[in-house]
Amino acid sequence: MTRTPPILPGSTLGVLGGGQLGRMFALAAYQMGYKVAAYTPDQNSPVSQICNDVVCAPYDDIESLQQFGRRVSVVTIEFENIPADALQSLEAVTLVRPSAGVLHVAQNRLREKTFLSKKGFPIAPYFAVKTSDELHKALTALGTPAVLKTAGFGYDGKGQRLIGTVEEAAAALASFEGQEAVVEKFVEFDKEISVIGARSNSGDFVAYGPIENEHQNHILNLSLAPARINWTLAEEAIDITRSIMDALEVVGLLCVEFFVTAEEELLVNEIAPRPHNSGHYSMEACPTSQFEQQVRAITGLPLGTTETERGSAMINLLGDIWADGEPDWASAVSLPDVHLHLYGKTEARPGRKMGHLTVCARWADEAVERAKSALDLLVRPKG
Repeated sequence: MTRTPPILPGSTLGVLGGGQLGRMFALAAYQMGYKVAAYTPDQNSPVSQICNDVVCAPYDDIESLQQFGRRVSVVTIEFENIPADALQSLEAVTLVRPSAGVLHVAQNRLREKTFLSKKGFPIAPYFAVKTSDELHKALTALGTPAVLKTAGFGYDGKGQRLIGTVEEAAAALASFEGQEAVVEKFVEFDKEISVIGARSNSGDFVAYGPIENEHQNHILNLSLAPARINWTLAEEAIDITRSIMDALEVVGLLCVEFFVTAEEELLVNEIAPRPHNSGHYSMEACPTSQFEQQVRAITGLPLGTTETERGSAMINLLGDIWADGEPDWASAVSLPDVHLHLYGKTEARPGRKMGHLTVCARWADEAVERAKSALDLLVRPKG
């Protein structure tokens, strides 16, 4: 690959999507001297509170998309459930990073797993299924328990069903109402980790992580960095991430989520071509946050340093903590090196990501304990 002239500060960057990842991308871009325009179907989105140039229109409105594309120097994404056709329409009028082809693979579990399998990356055994007969044949080969997943539009555990016995299979498949699905062998894993890679148009690469992740009710609850794994495994996870990005020719960011088995083997669980919740620790812990890195990667600026000598943790703030009123922000941030990030969402619903806390300390375990203490302080005592 050859380097192309960078898109310099003062230019306008476009972002598709109105959520918190787009909001934090915009904040990083503004800090670096760029302008940001957002395209989202959602009124009053977290992005619209930050950007004064917002197009609110559907993703299938080709005319509005292309008008938007002509006003910006490059377009990126902040979540993957955007029709790949929308990116193809934009590619006719401007740079799109990552490309529509990358999104086409990453937003569909079957295409994603087919790609990873053909390229030789380690994944759990799986089958594509549409009918009860196909599902029963797959379960005969895989055994139970197994995990049934919709092929498209899944996140935070949505579109997934655990099948404990063959007798549960028919009801699980029926709940998907005819959607394309994949069934995977259930993986007995020791840890879940992620690596967030950044890759430029010339193939330069840097990585965050590995990051260790803990989930509750299929939603990421807490991340800590560095992950508590050996260096050999950490280097292997980073190498796999780079190889996936090279194979897809990603320009921008890609998160690769892994299962770590009890035998210390890595299995790729899924990929996401954007900043990732687990990478929020980088906002305070790293010289270059994942959002500044996204700006650098899509504009062709040199990639920034990711190394840190501190341990860190990130804990999600879900709508549940508003159940008894406004959380006690002052008490939480009174602890050393605790940083609050709220996303500007007006309605706090159970399970909805409203913000996060990041904590830095000498060691990751110390940061985790302080993050949990800060979360406890947020919830005001009843009465």
